[in-house]
Amino acid sequence: MKNHLITICIFLSLCLHSQQLIPLNEKAYSDSLKNVVNSKTDNQSKATSYFLLSSFYRNTDSLVSKNYLQKANALILKNPLNQAKYHYYEGQYFLERNKEKAALSFQKAIQEFSKIKTKEADFYIASSWYNYGVTQKNKEGYPFLVKILVEKSIPQVEKYKNHKTLGQLYSQLAIILTYNAEFEKAFEYNTKSIKLLEKNAPHSPELFFAYLNTASNFCYQAKGDEAKKFLDKAEKLIQPYPESSSNASFYYGKTLYFITKQKNEEALPMIEKGLIYAKKSNQNLLTQMFYLNKYDILRKQNKLNEAKKVLEDILSEKTLIIDANNRKAFYNQLSSLNEQMGNLPEALLWEKKYSKLSDSLNAENVKLELNKLETKFRTAEKQKEIANLNAEKAEKELEINKKNQYLWIFGFATLFLIILMIFIYFYTKKLAKQKEINHNQKLKEIAQQEELKITKAILEGEEKERERVGKDLHDGLGGMLAGVKINFSAWASQNLETKSKENFNEILNKLDNSVSELRNISRNLMPESLLKFGLETALKDLCEFYTRKDLYIDFQAIDINPELPLAIQINIFRIVQEILANAVKHAEAENILLQCSQSNDIFMITIEDDGKGFDEDSYSKTKSMGLHNLQTRVDYLKGKMEINSDHEGTSINIELNTHAIS
Repeated sequence: MKNHLITICIFLSLCLHSQQLIPLNEKAYSDSLKNVVNSKTDNQSKATSYFLLSSFYRNTDSLVSKNYLQKANALILKNPLNQAKYHYYEGQYFLERNKEKAALSFQKAIQEFSKIKTKEADFYIASSWYNYGVTQKNKEGYPFLVKILVEKSIPQVEKYKNHKTLGQLYSQLAIILTYNAEFEKAFEYNTKSIKLLEKNAPHSPELFFAYLNTASNFCYQAKGDEAKKFLDKAEKLIQPYPESSSNASFYYGKTLYFITKQKNEEALPMIEKGLIYAKKSNQNLLTQMFYLNKYDILRKQNKLNEAKKVLEDILSEKTLIIDANNRKAFYNQLSSLNEQMGNLPEALLWEKKYSKLSDSLNAENVKLELNKLETKFRTAEKQKEIANLNAEKAEKELEINKKNQYLWIFGFATLFLIILMIFIYFYTKKLAKQKEINHNQKLKEIAQQEELKITKAILEGEEKERERVGKDLHDGLGGMLAGVKINFSAWASQNLETKSKENFNEILNKLDNSVSELRNISRNLMPESLLKFGLETALKDLCEFYTRKDLYIDFQAIDINPELPLAIQINIFRIVQEILANAVKHAEAENILLQCSQSNDIFMITIEDDGKGFDEDSYSKTKSMGLHNLQTRVDYLKGKMEINSDHEGTSINIELNTHAIS
């Protein structure tokens, strides 16, 4: 169990990320949620299912998770409970990606849920506090997380004594106690957790992980036989679900058990089975934990080259060495391993890295201690200074009390006049400044109104010119070309022989293609479907126009008002047309998701593709004419646009005000 000095810390980090647990029967769970969102049920049920689906996919497919979160957001409207839930599940989405954003989301969720006095809100508050503590663990340390658990989360749900959330929180507290070698206290909380869950949630994932946590607690005490009792109970729960990703955690528990019993040959197959599940469900930290135990076993078996390769791979993957103490332990292992293999120069190299990092950590600890001592010293000095000032103040007060009463009156009168003059000065200055601000604001509003009029005139003129050119092309030049084709066909039938007709027919086909291309241009200039059937139909036709064999466009329309003014419909259509044209032309994508939704006066456009993306810095410095026109139309509708792009694709979110030009 030598490597447990490293793994117990990592084990804690691993378990602390499982607050939002997924049922062991994952497929049935996800299928049931998808059935709800695909059925004709109410928006409240759909929103809840979208939230749960977002949480289900948050570690395995971030794009799908984000998509479900956005779909839930579109159904929130003004429901306070759903608004609070959105912040909570947004925090879940960011928990492993950006802890600062996650912390902000959980704090917002706590504020919103605190306004709702229901049992469901209480459970979300408890979970939000706990997850907030997890986001702050690296900054504040484990004592802060324990404080959150015992002062915020557990008291919030202790009034619901039979609920599984309370059992899970007990189990989480037990994990932290295990990490701090408080094994007996950890066992007490694990026992409380298991007793509650066996009675009220006998087939839950919370009970499954409580069994595994208890087994791990006994393994770290080298009590393998006690650990096996709880592993067997966990196995009964997970056995009916061979496809569940939770099997990875079960096989890790079995690995610890066999290592505890010094049955390394039996531990290796458990590691290989666990790796299959961990890799399949993208559990990177658990994957590296398996490799770490594999290294320990290979070294004990004197398979030093294989052991070295495993340890170097762990270092290369970097998941475990983010923590400096773990990195120091790995350097020490590589140094001793190379020394054992006779690679003395390499052993010396790793020893130097170990010593340098150890000195750095020690220096940091010394620095922290010095800062603490300096703070105490400064506090003592300030207290002395305050005491001296208080003494001087007392002496001066005695002297002042001896002065003539007229001097007091004169002093107060002078002070009053000074204060009055200062007040008049600053009030006058503030008043002048406020007038200047109001004047500048009026000038700015006038400039904006003039700019809006100019933009409106330009866009309306552009649309009228598009409509005129489109009609001229379709009715004028299109009709002329069609007539030419008919006359050519009639002339050919009377004057050309069969052999000559073949070449002539090729020319007619090219003329036919030219007529079709002309009609496409005319339709793009002013689509008839927009004028006849409205915005939603026009957008659907636009997506079908751009769809190819190698490109699928998923168009989703949510609550689009068919009574929108035509000018706004045209601008929205042009915005979507420009975005789709850019995506088709430059992104090299295979799938594009276009979602258009409306909530009161706000119209939202979201488009995501899985293409090659582009450099956002280069976009912000030099915008193309198309993107410039796009920004102009967004500004015209008093909207805002956000563009995010990387090598996995591009997402664009636009929010428009449909009252901007009404």
